Amino acid sequence: MTRLQQGLPHRLIRPSVAAAAALAVTAGIVAAAPDARSEEPKPKLSLIAASTSVTLDSWKEDPGVYLDLGTYLTSEDGALELKVTRKSYRHPVVAEQILRDGEKTRTRTLPAGLVKDFTGLPDFTHITVTDAAGETVLDKTEAFCPNNASGRVRPDAPANSKYPESCPTNPFTLGSVWGVENGWASNTYAGFYSEPVQLDAGTYTAKINVTEKYREIFGIADEPRTVKVVVRERSWEDDSGVASRSAAKTATSGHGAHAEHNAHAEHNAHAEHGAAAGTDAPAPTTSGAGPSYNAGHGPYPSAPPALPWALKRKALGRQAFTTAEVGDGTGQTDGSRQAPGAAPNAKRPTGKATVPDVPKPDLRSLPAFGITVSDGYEEVPGKDYLAFSANVWNAGPARLVVDGFRSPGKEQMDAYQYFYDADGTQVGYTPTGNMEWDPRPGHEHWHFLDFASYRLLTADQKETVRSGKEAFCLANTDAVDYTVKNADWHPDSTDLSTSCGEENSISVREVLDVGSGDTYTQDLPGQSFDITDLPNGTYYIQVLANPENRLKETDHSNNSALRKVVLGGEKGARTVTVPPHHLVDAN
Repeated sequence: MTRLQQGLPHRLIRPSVAAAAALAVTAGIVAAAPDARSEEPKPKLSLIAASTSVTLDSWKEDPGVYLDLGTYLTSEDGALELKVTRKSYRHPVVAEQILRDGEKTRTRTLPAGLVKDFTGLPDFTHITVTDAAGETVLDKTEAFCPNNASGRVRPDAPANSKYPESCPTNPFTLGSVWGVENGWASNTYAGFYSEPVQLDAGTYTAKINVTEKYREIFGIADEPRTVKVVVRERSWEDDSGVASRSAAKTATSGHGAHAEHNAHAEHNAHAEHGAAAGTDAPAPTTSGAGPSYNAGHGPYPSAPPALPWALKRKALGRQAFTTAEVGDGTGQTDGSRQAPGAAPNAKRPTGKATVPDVPKPDLRSLPAFGITVSDGYEEVPGKDYLAFSANVWNAGPARLVVDGFRSPGKEQMDAYQYFYDADGTQVGYTPTGNMEWDPRPGHEHWHFLDFASYRLLTADQKETVRSGKEAFCLANTDAVDYTVKNADWHPDSTDLSTSCGEENSISVREVLDVGSGDTYTQDLPGQSFDITDLPNGTYYIQVLANPENRLKETDHSNNSALRKVVLGGEKGARTVTVPPHHLVDAN
C-alpha cells in the first residue's frame, strides 16, 4: 500500500523574508480599525509587514517566484477563532467566528458562500506588483489560512498557540478550527495553495491589503502594506543552491520516501503510502500554509518542514540552517511538528483481558478520492488498474491505541488495544490481531493487519468484483474533523518514521487520535483494482474500516463509505469518470 504525498518540492529552500524582531516592532505600531463595533468585543486584527524589503529567488531549472512578502495578520485583545463545519456532504460549508468575552462565548456566522472548503479564507488579500517603470506586472488575490506559520508579537502573549498548525485540504474534510492566538501573528502567504508567479530578475514594489469584504467582516483597517521585492535568478548548480538543497535533504533524512497525497502533505515522514497515478506534481515548501501535518504514504521524499520566516537566515549562502531551527515550540509554530513516536508500554499486558465500559474510538471511512486509471508499470505490463486513495478516521470520543509486542524470533507482533478512563488511566485491554514488518521500499515499518478493506462493487452494490485488504501503519495524516468531542488539535504520531518502528523493534505503539484520519493510496498492482477485463459501466469503490471487527469501537455501523465511478475506454486505454459525491465535486 502506499500513502499520499503533497510534495517533493521543486524549490527546496527559499531565502528569509522576515525577522522576529522586525515582526514584534512592526506589530506595535498598528491600530485597530476605526469602525470596529465597540458594543461587541472582538479581537483587533491588523495587517503588518515584518520587513520593508524581501529577496525572493527564481530558479533557472524551474522558473517561478513564491511571493511570500513577509506579511502577517495579528490578533490582539483576543484570538481570531473560526469554526468551519458541514453537516454532511449534502450540506454546504459554514464558517462561524467564535467570540469570547471572559466566561461568555458568542458565535456569529460568516456570510453564506464565503467559505467553500476547509483550506482557508478565499481572496483574503489583494496584491499588486509594479516594476521599476511603474507598470503593473501582477494583480492577484490570495487565500489565507489562519493556521499558517505563526509567532508571538509581544512577550506577554501565550507561550503556545492552541490552534492547529495548518488548514486541511482533504476534499472530504468534515470540520476544522482556524485561529490566530491572542498576541500572535500568522503569515498571510498562501503557500501550498498559491501558484508561483513569473517575474524576471529585478526590483519591484508590492502592495498588499486585506480585501474590502474581510475588512468589513472583521473590522480591519484599510491600511495596505508596501514591500520592496528583489527577485534574483539562481541555479541549483550554484554553490549556495547545492547547499540549500543539501540542507533541505538533511531536514527529511531518515524519513524514507513518504509523501504524496492529492490533498495532503505529511511533514517529514510518510514515505510510503504512494501517489496515485496522475496526481498533481509535488508541491514546494511553504510557510506553514501546507496541508495538515502529513503527506500520507508515498513514493517520494516529503517536502522539508515549513519554516517560519522569522526563523530563516537572510543569506543561505552564508550558512545553511538546520532542523534544530524549525518546529513548533514556545512562542512560534510552523506546522512542521516532528513529534516523537508514542512509546509502548514497557511490557505486554498480563492478567485477564477486559473491555471496560469506557469511551472508545469510532472508526469511520471517507469516500475514496484521488481516483485514476493506471497501467501495471514495469511489474505487470499490459494491464489496467483503478488506483485510489482511502482514509479511515477516528470520530472519538477516545483515541485508538494499539501496542505491538514481538516474541524473540517471531516474524509478527501480537497486537493489543488499550482502554482508558476519563483521567487517562489504562483500565483494560484486549488482543486485537497482529502486526507485520513490511520490507518494501518506501514502507519499511510495522503494519497493523486488517485495518481496512477495499471492494469494487457492481452498480447495484450487491456483487463484489474486486477486493483487497490492507494493513496500516497508523498515523494522523489528515485533520478530518477537529470539531468533534475530544478532538486533539495537536496530535502526536504524525510521522511514520517515528510512529511505526524499525525492523529490529521488539514493540511499537500506533495511535489514531480523535478527529484525525490516516490516508493510504492504493496505486500499485496488488493494491489497486485490476480492471483490465471488466466491462465498462458504473461501479462503486467501498472503503471499509475494521472489516473483521477486531478493534473495539463505539459504533460499527458507520465503517463503510462508497464512491461512484464510471469506467470507459478500451483495454490499454481505460478511462474513469468520477461524479460528484453530493456537493463534493473533487477527486
